[in-house]
Amino acid sequence: MTELLQQVRVIDPVSEIDGLFDVLIADGYIQAVASRISDISSDTQIRDCQGLVLGTGLVDLYSHSGEPGFEERETLLSLLQAAAAGGFTRVSILPDTSPAIDNPALVAQLQQRRAEGQRSRGGEESLHSYSPLLYLWGAITLDVAGKQMTELADLASAGVVGFTDGKPLENLALVRGVLEYLQPLGKPVAFWPSDRQLVANGVMREGSDALRFGLPPIPASAETTAIAAMLELVATIGTPVHIMRVSTSRSVELIASAKAAGLPITASTTWMHLLLDTKAVKSYNTSLHLDPPLGNLGDVAALRAGVRAGVIDAIAIDHTPYSYEEKVQAFAEAPAGAIGLELALPLLWQYLVETGEFTALELWRALSSSPAQCLGQKVSAIVPHQPAELTLFDPQQTWKVERKSLYTLSQNTPWLGQQLKGHVVQIWC
Repeated sequence: MTELLQQVRVIDPVSEIDGLFDVLIADGYIQAVASRISDISSDTQIRDCQGLVLGTGLVDLYSHSGEPGFEERETLLSLLQAAAAGGFTRVSILPDTSPAIDNPALVAQLQQRRAEGQRSRGGEESLHSYSPLLYLWGAITLDVAGKQMTELADLASAGVVGFTDGKPLENLALVRGVLEYLQPLGKPVAFWPSDRQLVANGVMREGSDALRFGLPPIPASAETTAIAAMLELVATIGTPVHIMRVSTSRSVELIASAKAAGLPITASTTWMHLLLDTKAVKSYNTSLHLDPPLGNLGDVAALRAGVRAGVIDAIAIDHTPYSYEEKVQAFAEAPAGAIGLELALPLLWQYLVETGEFTALELWRALSSSPAQCLGQKVSAIVPHQPAELTLFDPQQTWKVERKSLYTLSQNTPWLGQQLKGHVVQIWC
């Protein structure tokens, strides 16, 4: 099918373009981009796109899948449907499934399940006519237990996108060995620096709000001391590293200094850490129990500035589905995490772009081309003869966050029941 998108706002962080254009798409490729396109075939489907945004496809660095092991939380199919509904054309899932993604056989099995799910849906005429590309992070340690290293070379050959446990690795001798071993493999490796002894039984960032709400605190040093140790290892060994889930202002300073010194690192924060601070926890909504926890106002400001400056390379979604029963507990007892694939773009656009704090290009870069670079990938510019990997977004369309409006199987979000502005119209990939 040939489609002409007329007068759509093109946001292309690869070419640094933000402007109104006509875009012609056919056979999975961009055929033409111009201020006006009139020379088209009679069977071209014409779409008036005034007020809509067309950007490069969004890329999620890391999220959680329920399948295998916890399909009541999320299946691969529902995960990919949620990703498509949120504008993501690529999704990378963490290896902490059950069993963990720590061997080539499971990598092949999940790749096969994904392919079967795509075929079973056939030619649905909807947003989900296109299914996002699924990438698998391979576990660094067996059963993501932090003790024994997996067969990293075998996993690399099996096609994992990179290596992480998605959990803190506190055995620094093991971390050092991993960095040395991974050097020749040329795959990304991601770590979540967090000192669990300092975290202890904490569930909320240390500060006046934690005292007021009567919740066990987590000091910022639980993150910053672990990041400092990680940076020392990178400086010594030289293996490029991605730092996950950055959440404190001091962490941003440490990463900025390390980058200025030439260390080969990239970093990401999660979307909710850019939008909410500790004051939100006043509701005791268990979907606000996150790990790392929401930061104080100063942390949020530093993270936003870090993303805009490129110190924090990417915004990750870290979609973490849990069943209703798992989350209906006391705040401190509920498992940490929240869903986000369908919510991140509308909320980030509404609270960062429409307020003028971010430009549209800055936000789109942090959700698209920059996370791809962290994975060692590229996204195609919105120019002729490039593959059509695109997201069409309506920033003005309103919708209500409720069970019937979500593709994910879980509902653990603080925005449940609320009206949002901004909705994905379609993806191409």
